Amino acid sequence: MDFKKVVSERHSCRDFSTKKVSLGDVAEVIDTAKYAPCAGNIYSVRLILVSETESKIKLMDAAMGQKHLKDASYVIVVCSDPTEVVRSYGTRAEIFTRQQAGAAIENILLSMQNLGLAGSWVGGFDENAVKRIFNIPAHVQVEALIPVGYKLEKEKITELKETKDTHKIFYLEKWGIHYALQTKRIEAL
Repeated sequence: MDFKKVVSERHSCRDFSTKKVSLGDVAEVIDTAKYAPCAGNIYSVRLILVSETESKIKLMDAAMGQKHLKDASYVIVVCSDPTEVVRSYGTRAEIFTRQQAGAAIENILLSMQNLGLAGSWVGGFDENAVKRIFNIPAHVQVEALIPVGYKLEKEKITELKETKDTHKIFYLEKWGIHYALQTKRIEAL
């Protein structure tokens, strides 16, 4: 699939069909996480693949009742272990591990889109509850929950609105100098 198409068509899905995602496909998705950039080439992301219904129900409860966690074929629990990064980068380690986790999550979501799978980035959950469910050590951060499945065919995808016009989020050279304004000035010359 064309990369720009993958990026532009990716959306959050919360309605899953009962069709089971193959373990091979979810393994391919998980494999893409390791290609995320990381500070000092120190990989801090850790992933837990959850398929058991009982565990998914516990995750749903820890995530304020978000039902789609239970309905998905799998849930990927994305964590960061900052231990090695702290040794190299001290106080910057938390920022670097969070950045790496975000990049890994995006790789996972784009890979899912590319394979025709559906899911979302769930950030609303009780981290301590998730740690208890999976025996995650105290020093490890739970970054996100990613349900993986096939979208329900009847799911209506609302037209994505262009909410972030490039000229509103992109500055040229300095903060506040909008790209679109500078382009018009350059064209006028």
